[in-house]
Amino acid sequence: MRLYLDEDAMDDDLAYATAQGRVVYTFNARHFCALHVDFLRSGSSHAGIVVCQQQRYSVGQQMRRLLNLITAKSAEEMQNRLEFLSDWPDTTDA
Repeated sequence: MRLYLDEDAMDDDLAYATAQGRVVYTFNARHFCALHVDFLRSGSSHAGIVVCQQQRYSVGQQMRRLLNLITAKSAEEMQNRLEFLSDWPDTTDA
């Protein structure tokens, strides 16, 4: 799985990332949750979206959680999926 990292990604970023086969990682959760639903309702597809609340996790925690997600999900499994980084554990949190 390849990522497109943009903390404040917008609509055009999803189209660009999808064309590149990249999953969007963004802090713009509210917008991308709505955009995900709009894409699916319109019959469009995207390569995947991962959202995270800004300033909830340190950079290290974000990277460990992303690595767990990347290890568990293939690019094909991420097609048209919306994932919340909070659903993926940081193995050092235990």
